[in-house]
Amino acid sequence: MELEEQWWKGQVVADIHQALRIKELRLPPYKSHSPQLNTRRYFADLLAIISNHFHLCPTARHLAVYLLDLFMDRYNVSIQQLHLVALSCLLLASKFEEKEDRVPKLEQLNSLSCMTSMNLVLSKQDLLHMELLLLESIQWNLCLPTAAHFIDYYLSVAVHETDLHDGRPMVYLEKTKLYTEKYSAYFLEVSLQDHGFLNYFPSVVAAACIAASRAVLKLSPLWPVRLHRITAYAWDALLPCIERLLIAHDKDVKEANKQKGEQKGEQLVQQIGQTAFFTHPLASSQTQTEQQTSAYLYPKHLHLLQYSHQQLLQQSCQSAFSTGQATRCTIPACPSNLQTNRVTHGPIQANAMSLATTIEGKSCINVPYNRSYQVNGH
Repeated sequence: MELEEQWWKGQVVADIHQALRIKELRLPPYKSHSPQLNTRRYFADLLAIISNHFHLCPTARHLAVYLLDLFMDRYNVSIQQLHLVALSCLLLASKFEEKEDRVPKLEQLNSLSCMTSMNLVLSKQDLLHMELLLLESIQWNLCLPTAAHFIDYYLSVAVHETDLHDGRPMVYLEKTKLYTEKYSAYFLEVSLQDHGFLNYFPSVVAAACIAASRAVLKLSPLWPVRLHRITAYAWDALLPCIERLLIAHDKDVKEANKQKGEQKGEQLVQQIGQTAFFTHPLASSQTQTEQQTSAYLYPKHLHLLQYSHQQLLQQSCQSAFSTGQATRCTIPACPSNLQTNRVTHGPIQANAMSLATTIEGKSCINVPYNRSYQVNGH
């Protein structure tokens, strides 16, 4: 679908974007009727892992998951057969989006651990038959826009030197662009793993990923005029999708904080044990050790232990911007000069909502292929 490697920088970018927007209006409806809907997350993660293993582009990965969603929504397939369907979707998507030399080979797919662990072996005939069945189910139309097809175009204007960070002038523009790109990629993966985002147009999801990234990074205005102009969406039109993304982000950060706190607690217990082992058995030394132990076990310190790493992560993220303490970032309504652009796609309407979502400025996130990610400093 990309006429050139970076079509969003070409001379016909407006025409390509308009063509994608027209095509997304004709996307097949998604009804969430699959009997195996509870296994979707597993297969979405599986396709993401395999895509990263073969270094496939995000558009191929998102198209593969979308093809799988459409097929599962129309057919009742066994779990074992879903592995064949998922890999066939990945092959079709990579053939359509990638260069020929980057398309995975049959031998490479059969050597994957997910295949060998289940004693699954794909034959050429099985893949050809499944590819034909997939193509017939979508009427041989592989030109299906996903959020990954829009995100790069919107990222090209996501950050500008006139933006403010935490109410202050921006100091490091390039690093801010880099962090915005990383967060947008993270939110894009969030949308890939939740089938609820299929109720929004792909362009709405892509624009919401940009808006959510700006909110987490405390960039203002949250939705500048240039983004409204290039996406044709007002803030109110994106708010339901943004809220869904930020809720998922908040859950991920809490889970990461919990895991980090448990690891830090184990390290402290080991340090206490080593201190007790190497301390000379004198009364004064024993008293000192007991004091250190009680200090570690005091509830106040346990509370600080749970969140001590978050401050370090915020400092590493803040180093790329102007200095200042973390504050709460409130998502306001769209500025009065921007008109609401209502979009309806499926049961969820992307329209104005009278709510204000309060999100705390979070630490920067290093995003891998699935959301079993690690939270690290940049």
